Amino acid sequence: MTKIKLYMDEDMMAHSLVNALRSRGIDVTTVLEENREGFSDEAQLRWATHESRTICTANIADFVQLHIQFIETNEAHSGIILITQQQYSIGDYLRGLMKIISSRDAEDMVNQVQFLGDYLRNL
Repeated sequence: MTKIKLYMDEDMMAHSLVNALRSRGIDVTTVLEENREGFSDEAQLRWATHESRTICTANIADFVQLHIQFIETNEAHSGIILITQQQYSIGDYLRGLMKIISSRDAEDMVNQVQFLGDYLRNL
C-alpha cells in the first residue's frame, strides 16, 4: 500500500494549501516547483504519471477528456483529483484532500478520477 503523492497543477498552487499538506506529511509538489509552467495538460498528466503522482486540478473539462483519451487508448495514469475553484475555502480543500489520502492509496487512484466535492459533502 503506497501513500498518494500529489502534483498540484497551475490552478491549484496556493502556498497555504501546499504548506498545510506538507505539514501533515503529504508528499506534494507543484508545477512551479518542477519548472513545468506552460506545459500542456497532457504533458502534465504524463509527467505526474511518470513520477507516480496524482494530479490535482481545477481544469475539469480538459482533464475529464484526457482521462477518457487515456482509457480509450489503454494508457494508464496515476489518478486525477478534480477541484471546483472558488466553491470551497483552502481549509475545505485541505480537509477533502486529507480525506481522499486517508481513504485511498496510490494503487487505488490508478486510472481514477475523483471529485473533491464528493469528499466534502459530509464535513
